[in-house]
Amino acid sequence: MLLSWILLGVLVFVVLWVSSTVRVVKQYERGLVFRFGRVQTRVREPGLQFLRPVSDRLEKVNMQIVTMPVPAQEGITKDNVTVKVDAVVYFKVIDPTLAIVNVEDYRFAIGQVAQTSLRSIIGKSDLDDLLSNREQLNQGLEMMIDSPALEWGVHIDRVEIKDVALPESMKRSMSRQAEAERERRARVISADGELQASHKLAEAAATMADTPSALQLRLLETVVQVAAEKNSTLVLPFPVELLRFLEASSRAVTERSQSAKDVTDG
Repeated sequence: MLLSWILLGVLVFVVLWVSSTVRVVKQYERGLVFRFGRVQTRVREPGLQFLRPVSDRLEKVNMQIVTMPVPAQEGITKDNVTVKVDAVVYFKVIDPTLAIVNVEDYRFAIGQVAQTSLRSIIGKSDLDDLLSNREQLNQGLEMMIDSPALEWGVHIDRVEIKDVALPESMKRSMSRQAEAERERRARVISADGELQASHKLAEAAATMADTPSALQLRLLETVVQVAAEKNSTLVLPFPVELLRFLEASSRAVTERSQSAKDVTDG
């Protein structure tokens, strides 16, 4: 009976010893060993890791890319417009030792730097830049956050501004501005069309003035088009040139008939 208790005690001791000296580091993690409070230079790779009992303590660091949303920050733009802007930060740990030793909580630190940098970007930018030039603002915001983050062993992969919330009055003003701009463009296009049409009409008028027969053909074409509508009455003004042409043609026919008649009588 006593032997059984001794064996059980030895077994429990072995289990406790193994549990305190063996750790598993996952593929996306790295391990830092603190020996009597002093960090060891060698970073433990993924797999089964053995520690010294009592003296060693293992702290794991996640090396995956972390997606951190930045709460909406309210600020006044360079052109005195109050806006709310939120963003998202993608970062990862590149130096586990710096991330654990140099800063108490690197996630919280990155979040605070991101918020202050976002407010700074709002104050330095115009409203048009926030709405249409986000790519450049994202790069500037990334550089502002990445500078202190490198001292904490963290690399900022990218930063993206998600949304820019405007006051309702500003939305209505921008809507009226866009509508006025579209109306201006429509008027300019219409005026350009009228100008081009007037140039073409002037060229056509000059051509018809040099060639009276072209004017006559155009008049006959107009008569045919109007007659195709099956109108019972057609009132059409005749130009003077056409009347003179018809009068001259009629006079010539009459003179030829009279000459033929005189020849026959003679």
